[in-house]
Formats: sequence, structure tokens, C-alpha cells
Amino acid sequence: MTEPDTGTPSTPSYTVAGWREWVALPGCGVTWLKAKLDTGARSSAIHAFDLTEIEKDGERWVRFGVHPWQGSDEDAVVVERPVLDVREVRSSSGHADERFVVPMDVTLMGRTITTEMTLSRRDEMGFRMLIGREGLRQGYVVDPASSYLGGRPPLSTRRRNRGR
Repeated sequence: MTEPDTGTPSTPSYTVAGWREWVALPGCGVTWLKAKLDTGARSSAIHAFDLTEIEKDGERWVRFGVHPWQGSDEDAVVVERPVLDVREVRSSSGHADERFVVPMDVTLMGRTITTEMTLSRRDEMGFRMLIGREGLRQGYVVDPASSYLGGRPPLSTRRRNRGR
């Protein structure tokens, strides 16, 4: 016979986030970027352009540009990251393509996590970044009825984002 557990179960601590949130990329100098929190996607993705594979200290790296504002080419940032992998990624529409995978720090809801980010051309997409389940499982729960629980940038800054 098994004795009943008299101890208190440990309750996981989760941060509740909305289905879309403003994030920062602290290692890239991007202080505001609107992201969709996508529990239907396994991996995270960021809009990247001008991808160039480079070698740094004998290691494989990639240099790419990031446009932080939806619908705008303003404030482009050049980023360099080590390549973790090149993977075939299938979109929700079924289209598959090979993408670089890099580690990236993302500050979401006041916490910074490191997640694997696939690099993709997202010019025509509604969001410049998707945060998928692999990133979200680091302590987040998504409330699909809420947006911007982590706050918004000042209005003067948001006006630069055409997709307000």
C-alpha cells in the first residue's frame, strides 16, 4: 500500500503573457520589437535579411540585418551570431525551407531567456518575430485573450511602428 503524499506539491511558477507582446533583444541593441507568441510553432523565428555566413575564431557564424519595426526599414540593426544548426523548417502553410538557427537572448515580460531562433525573411508577415513553444516553455503561459501584458513602448516610439 502506498502512503499518501503529505507534502505540498511544488507549484511551477509561470509568467502569463498575451498572444502578442513587445520584447527586447538585449544582445542586439533592439529595445522594442513586437512579437507573436505562437504556441502552434515549435521554434522561434525572426525576420532577417542580408544573411552572410562568416567565420569567427574558426567557428561558423552568420551576419544578418534586423528590421525591428513592422512595415518599416527604419532603425535596421546588424547582428552576428554563432550558427547552431541549419534546419528544414515547415511553415503552417506547408512550405519547407532551410534556415540558419542561432542562439538569441529575448527579454519578454521583464525576464531574459535564451532561445534558438530561426532566421527567415518575414517581410510579408504580420510580425517580425515569432516566439514558439521551445522559448515559451522557459516559464511562460500564453493568455490568448490578452495582448501587451508586459507593457508597451512610449506612444512616440510606437508611432514608428506602422502596425501599432
